[in-house]
Amino acid sequence: MVAPADLSTRFALDVQAVNGLRAAADKTGQAGLEAAARQFEALFLGMMLKSMREATPKDSLLDSDQSRLYMSMLDQQLSQSMAARGVGLAEMMMRQLRDGLPPEAVQQVDSISARSAASAAEAAAVALPMLPPRQPNLPPDSAIVEPGEREQPAPPVSAQPPLAQPESQLPSQPLSQPPSQPLPQSQSSFRTQPSHVAEFSDRLMAYAQEASQATGIPARFVLGQAALESGWGKRELRAPDGAPSHNLFGIKAGGNWSGRVVEAVTTEYVNGVARKTVEQFRAYESYADAFRDYAKLLRSSPRYADLLAQAARGIDVAGFSQGLQKAGYATDPDYADKLSRTIKTTPQS
Repeated sequence: MVAPADLSTRFALDVQAVNGLRAAADKTGQAGLEAAARQFEALFLGMMLKSMREATPKDSLLDSDQSRLYMSMLDQQLSQSMAARGVGLAEMMMRQLRDGLPPEAVQQVDSISARSAASAAEAAAVALPMLPPRQPNLPPDSAIVEPGEREQPAPPVSAQPPLAQPESQLPSQPLSQPPSQPLPQSQSSFRTQPSHVAEFSDRLMAYAQEASQATGIPARFVLGQAALESGWGKRELRAPDGAPSHNLFGIKAGGNWSGRVVEAVTTEYVNGVARKTVEQFRAYESYADAFRDYAKLLRSSPRYADLLAQAARGIDVAGFSQGLQKAGYATDPDYADKLSRTIKTTPQS
């Protein structure tokens, strides 16, 4: 058998190497296969080194056509040396192509040592110091902040009281990315959700289902709106003494409200311009009362009649979100998009 030529001692630009490769292939398929795989590995490493050179800042004093030609030749020789030691690519190609070889040649391919793993590290140790260093230009690590913990203003106020006013400053990205291939509802409802999302749903889903029965709106949509308005319960409106208002929907007090109220600074959009204002919001004795009042608001106000009619026929996330914004629930021009994204991250009922 003719052994594959030693690439580490051969000049990379030697045109006679092709004749040696052809001779090895004529003698035995296995020898030719290994030599061809090594050459392909050298070609791949040469492309990698070329990309590294191109990504390196150029020195205006020393950089020239001659120096670039020399570095190109050096990289080709380095790639030959590294391929002779092996980085694993040649072995992978040989395993894939061995189906076309006779049985005895297959055994020879299988007997090739897994030396590429160790020799790759040695080759890198030899080659990398010869490459010019690249100046780091990495930004500092960004702090990971839970969506509900971001500093946010209180829920903005609708231009038409006493309708509810949504939160306008939620993050533009979904609170958690849903899986690209969703599992059945029974398996995916809570498995991939952050802890604060699952806790919010566990605590309030029963009330959302009650509101769903009263309005025809899916419970998940109701819960998603409560999550948007309250930042998953982390920005719930509170009294000056810290007592909870249980108001998860940002519903304003208005002149026809006779119950408790809490005051909060909120953002209201007038002609698309955000303005800060202090408004009074309804306060409830419990979350159950808040969900019941939300359902009552939608059923009693004529402006939501079209929305409830759509819900009775079957409504999707986009239709619900756009219907609420069109009915005047919010003055935030991006409210429908924010609500849609939040609902899509809300667990199924």
